[in-house]
Amino acid sequence: MSSQRVDLERIREARRRIEGLVTSTPLAKAGRLRLKCENHQPTGSFKVRGALNKILGASPRELAPGVVAASAGNHGLGVAFACKLRGTRATIVVPRHAVGAKVAGIIALGAEIVRADGGYAEAELEGQNLAHSRGAFWVSPYNDPDVIAGQGTIGLEIVSQLELPLAGRRITIYVPVSGGGLISGIGLAVKGLAAGVRIVGVQTEAAPYIHTFLTGGDIDKVVETPTIADGLAGPVEHGSITLELIKTVVDDTQLVDEASIREALRWVRRETGEWVEPSAAVGVAAALRQDPGQEAVVILSGGNIDQALKDELGDG
Repeated sequence: MSSQRVDLERIREARRRIEGLVTSTPLAKAGRLRLKCENHQPTGSFKVRGALNKILGASPRELAPGVVAASAGNHGLGVAFACKLRGTRATIVVPRHAVGAKVAGIIALGAEIVRADGGYAEAELEGQNLAHSRGAFWVSPYNDPDVIAGQGTIGLEIVSQLELPLAGRRITIYVPVSGGGLISGIGLAVKGLAAGVRIVGVQTEAAPYIHTFLTGGDIDKVVETPTIADGLAGPVEHGSITLELIKTVVDDTQLVDEASIREALRWVRRETGEWVEPSAAVGVAAALRQDPGQEAVVILSGGNIDQALKDELGDG
């Protein structure tokens, strides 16, 4: 599809395209929360949904010069996975200090790694320039309608997994936010089927770009600081289609600090026996401080945690 419009039908089309290649992940109970376990995807992250939808929908001619993407890790894993299925070359530009486990996974899937001299913002710019110079097929991690539609398939699953009826219930879905592709897709799907469900975006205090945008601030003036949630770092591309979509589907945004992310990682480990990555834990951190009378669904966006961080945190 060439249109920039993303709607419920486009998300349903994405579901048909990627069905059988991604996992319909469980909505697991943990304490008073419901956890949408995208850490169970074949690449360990939800990002494979959008990458598959984009690359499976491309023509052989479009893919012939190869595929280029920029990623902190998980989008790169999804793109590499999809390119391996299509038999096309993938090049992933990553930040200088990308998580080692994610980089190793990308290489294992046969993709070329290019390390940018800087963080995610530098990687994205270098990736776009590389794609242009090669005439390659660029796959944005968020600023793309097919990628957003792929992520929206999570919302379709959540609505089908929640016990009916939904009317009259106070249900909130907590979604980690970076560039906004995940929350845009989930929000469009859920609001299209169950308008009363609240969608809350969660960012780190270290990189509050979307929160700043939605509260009337200037995202160009955000001063980013280091965060263990590497997948949520980096600014949003100017003119990204997610910015307008988020205005229509997001009810609120919340910020969490580094200490609460670490405690949420330990909480998930204690409650489920599994490790998730810090970017996935931000929603848990926000949900645990909510009114216990609400029903909370949290998107566990990925499980690709660095071994050194696991060692630091202990066993929960």
